[in-house]
Amino acid sequence: MEKGIFITGTDTGVGKTLVAGGLARLWLKCGKRIGVMKPIESGCVRTDSGLQPHDALFLKEMSYSIDDVDLINPYRLEHPLAPSIAAELEGVEIDLKEIDRIYQQLELKYDLMLVEGVGGLLAPLYKTFNNADLIRLLGIPMIVVARNTLGTINHTLLTVEYAQSNGLTILGIIINTLSRSPDLSTKTNPQVIKKLSGLPLLGVIPFLPLPQREDLSLIAELISEHIDTDRLEEVLRGVV
Repeated sequence: MEKGIFITGTDTGVGKTLVAGGLARLWLKCGKRIGVMKPIESGCVRTDSGLQPHDALFLKEMSYSIDDVDLINPYRLEHPLAPSIAAELEGVEIDLKEIDRIYQQLELKYDLMLVEGVGGLLAPLYKTFNNADLIRLLGIPMIVVARNTLGTINHTLLTVEYAQSNGLTILGIIINTLSRSPDLSTKTNPQVIKKLSGLPLLGVIPFLPLPQREDLSLIAELISEHIDTDRLEEVLRGVV
């Protein structure tokens, strides 16, 4: 069974952090030792104590991690831009081999590592290096998180096509509903994506209002109820 999963998305703001954190908390409750990483995070808020990586800190809290935040999130950037652009503006050099070294170090401690990417699969992380390259460097399979809106079929299938044509392994797709008012597309997207992609549809997450997103136990319950973790583990065990 693989010891790592990379959580990527069809775009930014699709719910990767929610999924990664929810899975971490759920699997912890099942007795698994779970490690988390958000190797690079842009859009961090500057405070008196330095840049605060919101997503990485959420993952740390959801996983009850005692790992230093510098291991969970080695690179923090202030500008809310693609990391390669933010890094250039801020004069930050990102050492991708260092990310791999930290991942390998953490992987030894846990039953499973959850690694969250930045934006979509082709979002540039440093110079010409993107999320797909990072997944290949880490050597782990991925889950695609897609937003449940009109247009998501195209975005999801493009992500799947690129990943598969570049030798990346996709465990399945999770669709996240971001609108309070579902329309015909939100009702039909899941089955169309499942049929056209040929991949397991691991779940459809319903709309979660902002105040409820602060309830961390509720997020774990939501993941448990709406994501087929048994199917996910079955697929994960089948990855060689």
